[in-house]
Amino acid sequence: MKWHVSFPPENTMLIGQHVHTLDPKKRISLPAKFRKELGKKVVLTNGLDNCIFVYSVKEWQSIASKLGNLGFGNASTRSFNRFLLGGAEEVEIDSAGRILVPDFLKDFAQLKEKVVLTGVQNRVEIWDETRWSTYVKAVSKEADSLAEKLGEVGLL
Repeated sequence: MKWHVSFPPENTMLIGQHVHTLDPKKRISLPAKFRKELGKKVVLTNGLDNCIFVYSVKEWQSIASKLGNLGFGNASTRSFNRFLLGGAEEVEIDSAGRILVPDFLKDFAQLKEKVVLTGVQNRVEIWDETRWSTYVKAVSKEADSLAEKLGEVGLL
């Protein structure tokens, strides 16, 4: 198995976890440290593992450009482009630091009242709190094995 690792620009560092509430109007407050990195508008899209990915507009443009350069001759490429690009929505961060989550993304990520926002280098992920807890427990059991695999390719 070959791993390709591409690190984002040095100035982007989204890390940490925050539990917030999805209000009845489907808004989530972004932590101030995330807002500082993301800017005034963000792009929300279908994420892997049924979470929502949140990107700055600049980071999103870079990702969309890379995906666009892949062409459309390969069925897997077309499918992934549809998944990621077709599921994207640009939203503004309001004066209170909140974003509005579109219904289709709320349904995709199965968001309930409590959500976890976690920084993952160049993006924020939004998870339903219960699903996040289940995911973390499962990954924690595999952490040593995952570290070993990354060590084999020289990343750790």
